[in-house]
Amino acid sequence: MRSRFYYEGHHQAVASAVRDYVNSSQDFLSPHTAGSPRAAGDAIEALVAEKFGGFLGDWCTEYSREFARRAMADMAFTDKEGIYSVVDVKTHREDARFSMPNLTSVDRLARFYESDANVFSLLMIKYAIEDTSVTVSEVVFCPIEFLDWSCLTVGALGWGQIQIANSNNIRVIERYSRKEWMLQLCDALLTFYPKEIGKIQDRIERFSDVRKYWEAKEDLWR
Repeated sequence: MRSRFYYEGHHQAVASAVRDYVNSSQDFLSPHTAGSPRAAGDAIEALVAEKFGGFLGDWCTEYSREFARRAMADMAFTDKEGIYSVVDVKTHREDARFSMPNLTSVDRLARFYESDANVFSLLMIKYAIEDTSVTVSEVVFCPIEFLDWSCLTVGALGWGQIQIANSNNIRVIERYSRKEWMLQLCDALLTFYPKEIGKIQDRIERFSDVRKYWEAKEDLWR
């Protein structure tokens, strides 16, 4: 079973609706908020979350935006086929040279995807600001498995964090195979973990040397 909502392209209409809605919204930023990428991003996210269930139309049977701060995503909905999607909202200010946001833990995603009825989706909103006016140039809304691995990387936090390598360059492959994507994830991790082992060995050797230095040093601060 795979989601008709995503594999028949209905998610693309939602992305367009999000873009049009933000672009038509006025006066939701203050001068102070507009000057802070974090505050502006939070304001855009809140604006979209308030209406997102409506953008889903009759595909949505249940919608929630009530999540703890460290939850897997920011919004969630169950569609009329019973597919449960969690949605991670990211914003990217286009005049920022570089951003590399975390998406989710590799272990958490692996556990979540043990059910074919679960989807982890990204909603990326790219925008520019002039004074307090927001203009959204692009909205990417898709399951994580539609993101090509050429624009993703793994960061060293816990089991590993899937990250967007550069928010300026996101490549989507529509209707990509979840199985193939997860196998690519495993291949990426089986390359990543040995490198981390090497780094840890270097750190062990470094602090073995530091310990020897301090063992030999006179205790002047006794």
